[in-house]
Amino acid sequence: MNEDRIKGNWKQFTGKVQEQWGKLTNDDLDVIDGKREQFIGKLQEREGLARDAAEKQLKDWHTRNPDFRFND
Repeated sequence: MNEDRIKGNWKQFTGKVQEQWGKLTNDDLDVIDGKREQFIGKLQEREGLARDAAEKQLKDWHTRNPDFRFND
């Protein structure tokens, strides 16, 4: 999948991301920009989670949203 398509995909999913994790701000989502490691870091920071817990939440979310792909 090319980077432009992934970025478009990310913009499409930001609403779903904010429904799941309301503490993530629009600025956070702009910084994350579809990058998995940045997402995990921001999720840990905003939700106060350990890395493994953040990764589990992301994995569970991804199971419900299989069309989304990170760009790293």
